[in-house]
Formats: sequence, C-alpha cells, structure tokens
Amino acid sequence: MRNIVKNIKGFWAVSIATPIAMLAEVAMEMILPSLMAGIIDDGVNKGNMHVILVFGGYMLLVALIGLVAGIAGGVFGAKASAGLAKNLRGSMFRRIQEYSFENIDRFETSSLITRLTTDVTNVQNSYMMLLRMGMRAPASLVVALVMSFAVSPKMAMIYVYALIFLTIVLIIMLPVVSRMFSRVFKKYDAMNESVQENVNAIRVVKAYVREDHEIKKFRGKSQDIYKNFLKVEKLMTLIMPVMMATVYFSILMLSWRGAKLIVGGSLQTGQLVQLLTYCMSILMSLMMFAMVAVMILMSMASVQRISEVLDEKPAVSNPEDPVMEIKDGSIDFDHVNFSYLKNDNYVLSDIDLHIKSGETIGVIGGTGSSKSTLVSLISRLYDVSGGDVKVGGVDVRRYDLKKLRDEVSVVLQQNLLFTGTIYENLRWGDPDASDEEVKRAAKLACADEFIEKFPDGYDTRITQGGTNVSGGQRQRLCIARALLKKPKILILDDSTSAVDTATDSRIRRAFREEIPGTTKIIIAQRISSVSDADRIVVMNEGRIDGVGTHQELLEGNAIYRDVYESQSAGSGDFDEKEED
Repeated sequence: MRNIVKNIKGFWAVSIATPIAMLAEVAMEMILPSLMAGIIDDGVNKGNMHVILVFGGYMLLVALIGLVAGIAGGVFGAKASAGLAKNLRGSMFRRIQEYSFENIDRFETSSLITRLTTDVTNVQNSYMMLLRMGMRAPASLVVALVMSFAVSPKMAMIYVYALIFLTIVLIIMLPVVSRMFSRVFKKYDAMNESVQENVNAIRVVKAYVREDHEIKKFRGKSQDIYKNFLKVEKLMTLIMPVMMATVYFSILMLSWRGAKLIVGGSLQTGQLVQLLTYCMSILMSLMMFAMVAVMILMSMASVQRISEVLDEKPAVSNPEDPVMEIKDGSIDFDHVNFSYLKNDNYVLSDIDLHIKSGETIGVIGGTGSSKSTLVSLISRLYDVSGGDVKVGGVDVRRYDLKKLRDEVSVVLQQNLLFTGTIYENLRWGDPDASDEEVKRAAKLACADEFIEKFPDGYDTRITQGGTNVSGGQRQRLCIARALLKKPKILILDDSTSAVDTATDSRIRRAFREEIPGTTKIIIAQRISSVSDADRIVVMNEGRIDGVGTHQELLEGNAIYRDVYESQSAGSGDFDEKEED
C-alpha cells in the first residue's frame, strides 16, 4: 500500500473531500426518516396540515443538500481515482525506463502491459469505491444503528443479529474470491502474451497460413479467463440472495414485532416506518460494504503486481559522484566473467581483450558464442559478474550512465524504428541535429540512396517497428541513427546481415574514411564484413578462441579457417560449415 499512498500525490485534496461529501450525504439520509416519522405521527395522525407542510419543507431541503453532497462526492471521487491511476502509470513507466536488461528479463512484456492497463484500472475503480462507498457504507450503518437504538432497543437488536449472520457469510466467502482473482490476472498475462506475439509475427502467421491455429490458441486463453471469471461471478451471485433473504426476514420480523408493540402502545406507527427505513439503510450499507470488500480484494492482487514493478531495483544504476568525461574510445576487458543468472554458469569466461581507441575490431562466432553479450557489457546494459570492463581507462561502473551510453552507440540485432518520420527516427541519436547532420549520417550508412527515392524523402512516415521498409533499409536507418550521436565507440551487432555485400563494403569504407577516430566493433556472420578490420576476435562457447588479422587467423585459427572455407564454397553462413 506504500506505493499507492505515494502516488496519491497531487490529489490529496479531492481524496479528502470525497469522504467528507459522502458523510454529508449520509447525514442527510439519516435525518429524512426522523422527519418522515414526524409527518406521520404529528401531522397525518393528528390532522395537522401545518406540521405536514413544515416537515415536508425540511425534507425537501435536506434531500437537496444530500443530492448536492452526493454529486460532489462522485465528482471528487472520479478526480481522485483518475489522478491515482495517472500517477501509477507514470511511476511504473518511469521505473521501467530505469530498468537494465537484467530487470527487463524478469518480466514478460505482456505482463508489464497488463500491469500498466488492467491492474491500474482495477486499483482506480477500487480507490473510487473506497473513497465513496468505503466511507458511506460504514457511516450509514453506524448512524442508522444508533438512531434505531434511540427509537427502540428491542427492535434494533434484530439488525444486530442480521449483521452478525451476514458478516460471517462475508468472512467465509471473500478470501475465496480473492484467490480466484489472483488466478484470473495470470490468465490475462497469458492472453496478452498471445495477442502480442501474434501481432508482432503476423507476417509469419500469414506466410504459413496459421491463422486458424492462432485463433484456436487465442480462443483457448480467452476461454480460460471466461471460466475463471464465471467461477468468481457464481460465487458472488450467492452473496446477493443471502443478503436479500436477510433483508426480507428482517423486515418481516420488524413488521411482526412492531405491530405487537404498536398494539401494546409502546411504539408509534411513524416510528415503525422510521425503523423500517433504517433497516433498509443498514442492510443496504452492508451490501455496499461487501461490494467494496470484493473490489479491494480484487485490487489487492493488482496492487501486489504493480508494487513488483515499482519495487524492482534497477540492476544497473548511477554511482555516487560519477565520472562525467570519457577520455577516448579505448576498451579493456580484464579477465571478465559474466552470468545472466548470477551463478557460476558463465556465458562469458575469462575474457581478456584490449582495444585501442580508433581501432576497428571484428567479432565472429557461432550462435550462442555470446558475441552480443560481450558488447552489451561495454555500455553497461549488463554488469559483469567478475573482472572489469574499462572505457577510456576507467571502469564503466564509475561513469554517469547517460554520458557512457551517449559515447557508446549500439546498433542492436533487433533493428527497431518508431512511429514517425525518418527525420524523427534518426534524431533519436541527436534531438538537436540539423537537417544537414541527419543527411550526412544517412549518407555514411548508405541510407540516403533509398530515402531520396521516397516521394516524401526524409519526411516519409515510418509505421510502428519500421514494417513499411525492408530489413536492409531498416538496418541502415538504425546505423545512421547511431552515427548521429557522434560516439567515441560504435558497435554494430550483426547490423548489416540484411544488406548486400556491396553496400556492406561501402558502409565500412565510409566508416574508415569519415570516422577514423571512432572505435568500431563489428559483429558479423560473414567473414567479408570483418576481413579488413584491424583485428578479428573469434568467439567460441563464451571464450576468446583467437585474436588477429584476417591473414593471421587463416593461418593459425582452425575455427576461422573452417568458416572462411565454408563461406568461400558458397554457404555464406557462419553456422553452416561445409560437410566432409
């Protein structure tokens, strides 16, 4: 609940005003039965029209005040709950932006989406009910009980017995409902995951004509949610008949016992009407309280899931008194070990590699040799498990994160573009870049040749994920975006795999001629993409198998030589070696 309270910030005034308004409404509702009893006993029974008119006027005024208070409570409650939802989503989104890759790995994307949407909406609805009904129901119940005892203690005891019975019913049923709701939210995660996966891979689905399979899979997950909600609803429907039966039984008991007291002269007709009105108020209040309790129990599962996101501590954070200047693009791996699971099962073992500023380094290795993991340590997307990674002679853990990542530009394997124009996408590298700087970066990445063929040129709109451009075009746009940062270190993680060899060669030549002072690390499957590098690192099962120039590795490294020969024979893929 600590996270919920913190996120009420800015909406405390309306959060306090809501229950006050609801208390005012309850006060007016409790006055009305007394006025009605006065009309009956002192007006109707005695034939006094003046009393009827006066009390009727009071009832009208009280009803209007209650109406205004109720409307105010509704408006204030809506503002408070919507404000809490806004703050929660903002806090969660900001926290997710602070996550390192290690943190992101702990959550499914679909689960994060559910938490930002469905879970926050549940908390929003519960908070509004808590402010309104959570204050109104107990206040109405207590006041009505007090007023009932003031009229007739004997009659009021009927309410006490009914309350005890209904409270026992709620205590038994609500924990069961809570457990059911927890299961439902996990089913929501599974359904959202199915939808996200299908939308992201819709081209593959259609290419393999698997629409029916995906529809069947989605229907199954949707059916799971339906079944779980149906169980909850069935249980909830039992509460209403029990409560209504209790209400009707109480009314019958009041009518029977009240009639005997009226005949005996110890109770007046107006007082019986007053007690019957309080009966409805008390039992309706208990029903409202039950609804609030169910909503709170349902939202508690959501609160826990939201808190998991907010309480997750970023695995990578800024150090105290961080270093703000990076001297050059030199990189040193000093006996580095790394494990994703923070145990001794290292995916990188004893990496000892030293790169001079301005060098071009090729990295080659089979699938699963941890090439991408190696370079992700440079910009602190992950932190090492052992050893040190240094940039410019300083341990990367001592740098300001923003400064480090501004100077280490990474083009990841998954080339993602965002909805917007080409200009807007490229300026992710530098929001203040001029048109000329954008076009120069595009030229270095050999992206200008296709951009200028678009009717709208650099103002061409890119759809989400860059699905309206080819894989090779997307890669070149991402390279241009990275170049626009003017980094000291540029890392291309298999970022030219969809580009033809001639274009790949032109990009590398532009790098040599235009950014000679930038340290360049090129991860590739094709040896032709790294053959002209100053040095080439051969990775094998998380270890460095060899380091040298193209010629040196051909002569002295069996893995590199086998790959070169297999690619020269025409397979063209690092992982497809020529069969004996």
